[in-house]
Amino acid sequence: MHSIVEKIIPRPVRQTGKVALIGPATRIKPEIVEAFVRLYDERPDELPGSELIVYPSVLDGNACGSYAASLAQRVADFTDAWSREDIDLVICARGGYGCVHMLDYLDPEFIVAHPKWLVGFSDVSALHALLHKCGIASIHGGMAKQLVEDTDAGFGGYRKAFKELVEAASPSLEYLADGHPYNMLGEGRGVLLGGNLAVLNGLAGTPYDMMGVALTEDVVLFIEDVSEPIYAVERMLYRLHLQGVLGRVKGILVGQFTDWKRDRNHESMYDMIHERFEEWGVSCPVVFDFPVGHNERNVPLVEGMMCSLRSNRNEALLSIFG
Repeated sequence: MHSIVEKIIPRPVRQTGKVALIGPATRIKPEIVEAFVRLYDERPDELPGSELIVYPSVLDGNACGSYAASLAQRVADFTDAWSREDIDLVICARGGYGCVHMLDYLDPEFIVAHPKWLVGFSDVSALHALLHKCGIASIHGGMAKQLVEDTDAGFGGYRKAFKELVEAASPSLEYLADGHPYNMLGEGRGVLLGGNLAVLNGLAGTPYDMMGVALTEDVVLFIEDVSEPIYAVERMLYRLHLQGVLGRVKGILVGQFTDWKRDRNHESMYDMIHERFEEWGVSCPVVFDFPVGHNERNVPLVEGMMCSLRSNRNEALLSIFG
């Protein structure tokens, strides 16, 4: 997969810029939407932009089965929010499942014509893959629930980090994470790409195969997942190994894998991942237990920007820069 344009860093969110809340995937609880709207009303200085626009796909009355709204409504909301000049930031209300439905209906030339920040994680990894194809950087980070709860233990608060990131003229980030006994030592540099392993695995061999970019470009890959059995994650990693991706990446961030159960073969998810990486001779720096994923430890990362990764037994440093 190659970008159709040079890398575009969206403009900073202006003080007068508006923020869109859309529902591209699974329906969201009304109380979370209400709390998010209330947060913008009561604490506007803690959030970017001047006004929150809540799109119909977020409203519970428009839910369609398990989805936030019909496919037509979800596409219409994304398209409208993306095209509006007064909107600087599009926040996905939640993940779940459904973003992949939209890929056939979002024209890359239209996406490139209106670059702006998109934020989300989990199933939103499919939209990050679309934006990378279009050459636009995007933010893998918390959505409505995380912004309301402001959970980002140890990194100064998610809301603060998020606001500073989207308002920066030249976005940059630096995270110093704790060491881990499974960390693989070294230094690497490349484009930061990744997200939910199952979602990105489902895009393998398509025009949106974001992990496959590592076969032709220098990539630092980050992965996380939730509710996947250990053997299922192992199967996905085998594909990356057999495809040649794990032999080419310049660094790997193994994020939070949550809600799994130990099986007869492995005591933990990290045990399995470490065993496979050692067996396959992965030689790049690898950082385990990085704070990104489906729990309170989910720092914002910028997909598509250059980064450097340094790993040792005591600590790991990730630096993201333009």
